[in-house]
Amino acid sequence: MPSPLSVWNTAPTSAPAQRKGRYVPGSAAHPAKMLPRIATHAIATYTRPGDLVLDPMCGIGTTLVEAIHLGRSALGIEYERKWADLARLNAATATRKGSTGAGAVHCGDARNLTQLIPTALHGEVDLVVTSPPYGNSVHGQVRSTRETGERGVVKTDYRYSHDPSNLAHVSTDRLLEAFTEILAQCRRVLRPGGTVVVTTRPWRERGELIDLPSAVLAAGEAAGLAPTERCVALLAGIRDSRLVARPSFFQMKNVRDARRQGIPLSVVQHEDVLIFARPVQAGCHRARTERTAARQASEPDPHATERACRFCTFGTRHSQSGYHPAAVPNRERSHRGRSDE
Repeated sequence: MPSPLSVWNTAPTSAPAQRKGRYVPGSAAHPAKMLPRIATHAIATYTRPGDLVLDPMCGIGTTLVEAIHLGRSALGIEYERKWADLARLNAATATRKGSTGAGAVHCGDARNLTQLIPTALHGEVDLVVTSPPYGNSVHGQVRSTRETGERGVVKTDYRYSHDPSNLAHVSTDRLLEAFTEILAQCRRVLRPGGTVVVTTRPWRERGELIDLPSAVLAAGEAAGLAPTERCVALLAGIRDSRLVARPSFFQMKNVRDARRQGIPLSVVQHEDVLIFARPVQAGCHRARTERTAARQASEPDPHATERACRFCTFGTRHSQSGYHPAAVPNRERSHRGRSDE
């Protein structure tokens, strides 16, 4: 497992280049997709092959896809049926391409996460990777006159959904209250000492800074998680020791409009990455240490767990819990809430 770094070099190539050939058509329509390299870095840093990764607001399944390609098992919760279906397709595509991991997606409200995830997996999740919704600050897709033949710029795919109950459409206070509840649910399914990685960023609303990273930090603590690190995941490339920005059309437009109004706004070059852990009780720590030692003694080959994933859906440790996606009923619901990627 690599040593954690405070600055993650997660954008050596553009987002479309990172997704090319790994995600099914239609995935680009999600307005707030996590950069694949961010998920990859988090998973490679905080887990080992065969571990179980969860995204409670999984969108099109970026966390699941990257976990599967790295030989991990993955679970996703997604409120919007459209995105849940795409996440399933993306996870299945990753598995079919010969990856050693596997994934399952449940459609429902992440605030009911413990009801959606099989009881046998409560306390078994090694890593949670997710991101709260950014509301109206998402940018979507744009097409110019040259592309459409019509006058002006056409904006598409800039809404999570048209459901007013979706958390992307509620006030910041309600969003943080719901996200605190989601993190509390994640804590209940995490193993003791398990890790939570949340990517987020601030935005401006009518000129006022919305410091979402600090608010999420407080939400994690209120949910019973212990902050362990605060990192930066680059959205810009690095060339000759300089940052190469890759802003969207609307990021550039918003910055120019703000500067014309005297607001010293700059293009965002990174995501804040907030890292928490589920506190470990002494007895739990000893028990897990004994299990880890026993597993290492029985698997001297460092690739043994990874190979085992080829033959059981959720790896050796998780298959022993009795869980198999085909054996679990599809508990899709119409709960209120939202999720994004």
